[in-house]
Amino acid sequence: MPFAPDRRIRTRADADAVAARPLAEQIGVDSTYALFAASAEAFGDAPAFTFLETGEPGGPSKSWSYAELFARITQTANALHRRGVGPEDAVSILLPGCLEYHLALWGGAAAGIAAPLNPLLTAEKLAELMRAARAKVLICYGAAPYLAKARAATALLDMPPEILVVAEIGHPAPADLPVLIEEITAEPSDHLVSGRRITGSDIAAYFHTGGTTGSPKLALHTHGNHVFSAWATIQLNGMGPTDRIINGYPLFHVAGVLPGSLAACAAGVETIIPTTDLFRNRDVIRNYWRLAAHHQVTVVSAVPTILSVLADLPTDGLDVSRVRYCRTGAAPLPPDLAERFETAHKLEVIESYGMTESAGIISVTPPGTRAPAGCVGLPVPHGEVRIAPLGAEGRPGTGSVPEGETGAVLFRAPNMIPGYLDPAQTAEAFTDDGWLITGDLGFLDPAGMLHLSGRAKDVIIRGGHNIDPAVIEAAIDTHPAVHMSAAVGEPDGYAGEVPVVFAVLAEGAEADAEALASWTAARVDEGPARPKAVHILDTMPVTNVGKIYKPELRRLATAQKIDRLHGEIAPDCGMAAEVDLSPKGKVTATVRLSGGDSDARGALAAALRALPLAPHVEESAP
Repeated sequence: MPFAPDRRIRTRADADAVAARPLAEQIGVDSTYALFAASAEAFGDAPAFTFLETGEPGGPSKSWSYAELFARITQTANALHRRGVGPEDAVSILLPGCLEYHLALWGGAAAGIAAPLNPLLTAEKLAELMRAARAKVLICYGAAPYLAKARAATALLDMPPEILVVAEIGHPAPADLPVLIEEITAEPSDHLVSGRRITGSDIAAYFHTGGTTGSPKLALHTHGNHVFSAWATIQLNGMGPTDRIINGYPLFHVAGVLPGSLAACAAGVETIIPTTDLFRNRDVIRNYWRLAAHHQVTVVSAVPTILSVLADLPTDGLDVSRVRYCRTGAAPLPPDLAERFETAHKLEVIESYGMTESAGIISVTPPGTRAPAGCVGLPVPHGEVRIAPLGAEGRPGTGSVPEGETGAVLFRAPNMIPGYLDPAQTAEAFTDDGWLITGDLGFLDPAGMLHLSGRAKDVIIRGGHNIDPAVIEAAIDTHPAVHMSAAVGEPDGYAGEVPVVFAVLAEGAEADAEALASWTAARVDEGPARPKAVHILDTMPVTNVGKIYKPELRRLATAQKIDRLHGEIAPDCGMAAEVDLSPKGKVTATVRLSGGDSDARGALAAALRALPLAPHVEESAP
């Protein structure tokens, strides 16, 4: 077996015992290609991936075994090599969820450098990414929206990549472009014709980051980063060949690619790909528990936004007894949601923590370990987390804070990336002594578990979707009436946060808030980043050195959200709300409800408690 849990990890001592053995003895492969070769030998005809054409249980599906997967990865690498792709050439990928995505990813990494693209980006942004990566080939889905965006993006490039297409399910491929599956059929399936010997330090992929919106950065991922990430995920999650999982994460994101797919393949897990739209497919979500029962799923994995929906879906009459636990990450888990999900489905919810720069994993709460919401578990074996004091400009200071004290979360491990394609961005992301600056705030408890308590950066996280507020601010600032703006996250019971903007108008200028919102939305590329509202202020709250003080804006956004819920759900109910900032800038709220219709008052209380800041709500009858 390529990778298996060394032991059952429950404590820091368990993780340290795993790390006591030399890492080279535990891993034994240098590249993702070698890892897939080992999985093919170990698991052979067992299914690696099963693709569902629809969100209906028992609908059409297609599976590839581990042996078939490795053969096709090899053929894909050989086809790309024959098209001139070498170890330093990028293969850009613009695909939905599909089996062929894994040929593009891992075949691309065996021939050159895989560069997944977010299909929600505009053609201009896609062109910018391909230009920076110097993409030689673009593997694109044959459906009209994908192909139109690919053609528009490549038309903006002086040296456009060659396009290979993956035919849309149920439709013929475009006649004027080469088709990936047709290209690979004549290629050898048992060796790389290039003769390439891939090392752990070779670059395997470029992942774009900087939030999934905003000016992107290309993170350099080595083969060693990816292999270690897969191994560490298996150690902390206890995965094995008897597991089955539905992976609905997008494959342009590290969570879907590394902890979600590569780790599964390294452990012999069967991974279900739930349609091309993944978890964006409403039928998949509506039928999730039926799909889990049909495919005998053993682990549930989804972002908190999805868990919020799954918590309310019944499992009556369904056999989901094989599910061992639920794993979540990518966004903060509200305590109320964790309790609601566990109560409804009798499943523990464990949190994990990772980022693009850590190849998807920093820490995991091991299954069977009880921990409060916000605890993201034990750092990976052979890895280290340090909590540093906050220094100037929000960067970490030297040394470490005492145990239990909040500070800047720093990380280093074999899955820490070497940097970005732009050296200037690399210098900003690491400390002088080589620690990755995560941009998050947190603390380590006496058991060595990491707890996150906030973000040093101001990224807005909407249902696991990272939004750079600078993109929104840049858009609204183009309006001639706007003098100053700041975007923050407004708490939301479903998405965690939604973006809103506060603006101060230029002297003598006039503008309507709704018109400003429309203006801004028209200039923001991605739908999730378009602000839900614009609020006009007379003055902007600032610090004593003149910087915009966003914690106060978050407090204002929270107060406005509470008022709006009151007006929408129970306007006849009396309400007194106190929304404050803690000394560390965290928003807190106490809401007292009285009188009015008891059902409406109860519904308002439930909506308030669902907010991620978990306000204290008191109810009293007339």
